[in-house]
Amino acid sequence: MSCVQPMVISGAEVWPLVEGGKGVAVSDGRSAGAWAAAGGVGTFSGVNADVVDANGEYVPLIFKGRDRRERHEELIDYSIRGAISQARIAHETRRGEGRIHINVLWEMGSCERVLTSVLDGAKDLIHGVTCGAGMPYRLAEICERYGIHYYPIVSSGRAFNALWKRAYHKAAELLGAVVYEDPWRAGGHNGLSNVEDPKAPQSPLPRVLELRRLMRSFGLGHVPIVMAGGVWHLKDWKDWIGNPELGPIAFQFGTRPLLTQESPIPDSWKQRIANLLPGDVLLHKFSPTGFYSSAVRNDFLNELVERSDRQVEIAEVADPASGKDAFFAYGRSGSGVFMRADDLARVQAWQSEGFTQPMRTPDSTMIFVTPERARNIRRDQAGCMGCLSHCSFSNWKDHDDMTTGRMADPRSFCIQKTLQDIAHGEGDPVDNQLMFSGHNVYQFKQDPFYANGFIPSVKQLVQRILTGN
Repeated sequence: MSCVQPMVISGAEVWPLVEGGKGVAVSDGRSAGAWAAAGGVGTFSGVNADVVDANGEYVPLIFKGRDRRERHEELIDYSIRGAISQARIAHETRRGEGRIHINVLWEMGSCERVLTSVLDGAKDLIHGVTCGAGMPYRLAEICERYGIHYYPIVSSGRAFNALWKRAYHKAAELLGAVVYEDPWRAGGHNGLSNVEDPKAPQSPLPRVLELRRLMRSFGLGHVPIVMAGGVWHLKDWKDWIGNPELGPIAFQFGTRPLLTQESPIPDSWKQRIANLLPGDVLLHKFSPTGFYSSAVRNDFLNELVERSDRQVEIAEVADPASGKDAFFAYGRSGSGVFMRADDLARVQAWQSEGFTQPMRTPDSTMIFVTPERARNIRRDQAGCMGCLSHCSFSNWKDHDDMTTGRMADPRSFCIQKTLQDIAHGEGDPVDNQLMFSGHNVYQFKQDPFYANGFIPSVKQLVQRILTGN
């Protein structure tokens, strides 16, 4: 017997269980279609989705463009073709059951172009659009054009209030649900604001109640809220299910679908997440998007932490008032910057350990890395393909003069490169790649459902979730 009841989502009665849309080839048509076939809402990622040919073979993108603009156009074309091919796979796999949604990030490069082109080319294959990572004001307008439901991802009532008053009230009938994504517990990028403490998680219940009260004031009491982030067992949410104060509630699962037979991630990634412990996920702000995000603590993240730790404030001219009057020579003969004497001593210690290459940041600071790391950073910056609307790592912007106007930040990384590599099992091992994950990932190791290395099918997972356990 199920602990939840079916709910109408995107025009069909389904289980109120939503597969989270994990970007860059991690949620694909096969996994989304299987989730829908099990009676839920499957979500495939429209973020640089893999192109699959008529024979079912993955077609990798090999950039030929000479500069960022040309590579950006190649990426956009590939993304459109990839998402359409994944929509077809999802549609065929669902066998007429469930619903299929596409997930896009508003801050991905040329998001509107990609989304509208995909919806043009995948008519009747997609039932809803989920969108977060930014303030997607034009999401409702786009979905209204195609007559499909839209699902904004927010992390506070304040964010939804702004979206509703500015744009969404014009297409209220197509608002399928509001996804509340817990900014302290969800994997990947999240909506933690600058006034919220990343080290002080808040309970989601008061925040969702606030969102529901706001929605009721707009006449949206009947519109579901999808709880996302930190959801594992439905039994843990029994006080939410059927709660009249909360109204209709659905649940999104982002981490659990990673460890299924249909999940496209490499076996090395599956094995890694199956053995993680509490505290193995770090909420950090190294992403070139500027958003906080959550990923597995591994060599990749540790190196970023250490890179920023080897950082000192600098001044172009001696500034005795701030203590920055110790000269550090680098570059051409006679050139250099000023820093505090104690910072100069730290720099000299880092240099003795091999971190001899200084790199300026946009914030009047300087970090110190090995020469090899500096070459890798510069090579990745030069190879930018414009995957984001704004990128702090490469100073790319996808419109106007194509630059953020700020110095490229060496404290960040090329997110496209590492996410493509880890998703396809290429490049460095998984411990030296960005491995997004929700903070409840440690439950794989503790949950008896996964005992003895068991990896369920999506159908088995959904059936298990419906029991509440």
